[in-house]
Amino acid sequence: MKLKLSLLALGLLFSTLMYAQDITADEIINTYFENTGGKEAWGNLEGLKMTAKINQGGMEIPLEIVQLKDGKTYTKASLQGKDVMQNVFDGKVMWSTNFQTMKAEKLDQETTDNAALESKDFPDALYNYKERDYKAELVGKETIEGTETYKLKLTKAPKKIDGKEVENITFYYFETENFVPILQETEIKQGPMDGKIQQTILSDYQEVDGLYFPFSISSGIKDMGSQAIQIESIEMNPEIDANVFAYPTE
Repeated sequence: MKLKLSLLALGLLFSTLMYAQDITADEIINTYFENTGGKEAWGNLEGLKMTAKINQGGMEIPLEIVQLKDGKTYTKASLQGKDVMQNVFDGKVMWSTNFQTMKAEKLDQETTDNAALESKDFPDALYNYKERDYKAELVGKETIEGTETYKLKLTKAPKKIDGKEVENITFYYFETENFVPILQETEIKQGPMDGKIQQTILSDYQEVDGLYFPFSISSGIKDMGSQAIQIESIEMNPEIDANVFAYPTE
């Protein structure tokens, strides 16, 4: 009897493992895009303009975040009546406003080159990832705070840190019910947090003109707390003056 039970248990385990492998990384990714508006609609997206807010030290800071298909990006924070531009990229030059001098400063070439790589991922690094020579793998299943997820590993083009190429890997955790990512993880490769895991938690998916976006995004170091960004509105295909991205000549 014990032998029969053991054989039955092994059979059930084998069936479970086989079932877990029935789905592929491509099927998860394709279902994600279909469930959030359709791959064609995502491909027609030319840009996004998001208004958001963060709470820092008890102070609420309004943000405006723009991402365009051609790689141009900026984040504008409103501080004490002044607009402060951060991580502005015009496709060639990346710059930010120095909070002490309140003057624009160019970022170093390595940071700019890495930003250029990331800018190619619009609207999503998983969208047509094979055309970018990225590799997606299904790692397995994992439970995140009571939610069962599929864990995917996306290997992108390597970045450069201190002149050396380093792996550029992101882990995505897709909930198994709706096939949307609820968590992303990457390993920090430089600075005082070198080796730590950067986490981005995605929730409160809402529909905007047929596409679904997370309206609550929390980012931080694993087991060390996070900073929440609350999205208030999203405008699709906005008209943005190209001069906004240009490095100030003054």
